[in-house]
Amino acid sequence: MTTSSLTFSPIPLPPSANPKYFSDFGRKVDGFDPSQMTPSQKDEIINNLYKHSVLLFKNTKITPEQQYELTHSFDPAADTYGHGNNKTGNTKSSILHPDLKTIPRQPQVQLIGNGRVPGEYEGLDSPQLRHPHHKTFHKSPVSQEDEDKGITRFYRWHIDAALYNLSPPKVTSLWAVKVPQGHTQICRYDDGTGDELPVPLGTTAFVSGKNMFDILSPELQSLAVRTKVRYAPHPYVWMSKAHALPTGLGIENEGLELDLEELPEWEESKIKTFPVCWKNPVTGSLHIQVHPCGAHQLLIDALPTGSSKENALYPDGAHITDLTKVREILYSLQRPGISPELVYPQDWEEGDLVLFHNRGLLHSVVGAFTEDQLRMFHQCNLAASDDPIGPNEQDIKQYA
Repeated sequence: MTTSSLTFSPIPLPPSANPKYFSDFGRKVDGFDPSQMTPSQKDEIINNLYKHSVLLFKNTKITPEQQYELTHSFDPAADTYGHGNNKTGNTKSSILHPDLKTIPRQPQVQLIGNGRVPGEYEGLDSPQLRHPHHKTFHKSPVSQEDEDKGITRFYRWHIDAALYNLSPPKVTSLWAVKVPQGHTQICRYDDGTGDELPVPLGTTAFVSGKNMFDILSPELQSLAVRTKVRYAPHPYVWMSKAHALPTGLGIENEGLELDLEELPEWEESKIKTFPVCWKNPVTGSLHIQVHPCGAHQLLIDALPTGSSKENALYPDGAHITDLTKVREILYSLQRPGISPELVYPQDWEEGDLVLFHNRGLLHSVVGAFTEDQLRMFHQCNLAASDDPIGPNEQDIKQYA
């Protein structure tokens, strides 16, 4: 399809991806020059992102100002970096703190990656970047012997969102400045299923929240449309001593979360409660959008009057505060959606610009670099001017 000089074509899929789940997911965009963006191109990019979840622009040159402008166009009333313009708040105990370096002249854009950048870069003096490694976060990391053979893990499946006070960004943009080349790695799930996935070195893995919902049984779809997640206050500090499951899809039940009294000062009114399913503003589809690591409680509505209770889960509704149970329910909703055939691992090349619908998919850092492998990306997302919208009456009628 071509209008306004932009061409959208299906994104190239790896052999591991099942094409039947990707007919609408991902588009490669040709003909875009960030320095010449027109209003009609902007509208077309916005519309296509909501339809296809991921847009890939090859061989792009984009300044921090242009990247901010493109990202900002999805939500003109938003202006603050997704975790606040001072990175992650004024606490260094947040698990996000070491991973972000703010570009001074455009504080909504972060420099992320791996290794020490030589000399001055975008107003930063030889910044030291750190690629998150699952060894620092998973309860049982792969052995050094396996890692030497190229075995790796999903680090943490997540949505880019503060999950406290600020609303989740609508879109994230990632621009690859420097990409180290290396052998394909094998991402192991290590959850007893035998699932594994060949991935390019340092891939970003994406899964569709729509697929995650669509493949569920009717009983689980009914539960999903009736459930809201209440997140912990300052969730990245709350979980800072906890460890993740080997799939990166949530936290182990070890009781290592901080007590709410130990957290930085927080207010009840700033705690975020979101639906499990978020409604796509263009397609109307439902996407399961839960950051499982920060989930604290579940609020489940009863079935609508007159609905059959046969095989229904929590037909009378529930307020679940037991963390183990909260995690068990969310895992049952989300784990099917990260099966190898449903994962799109982006094979990064320098100059790649990826826009992704942060309210329509989950993503994860994957892989490990050596200290001398320099990787540099510019990342931008903006805390949204509104909260996501959940299922409407018609959705409840259809699925509950």
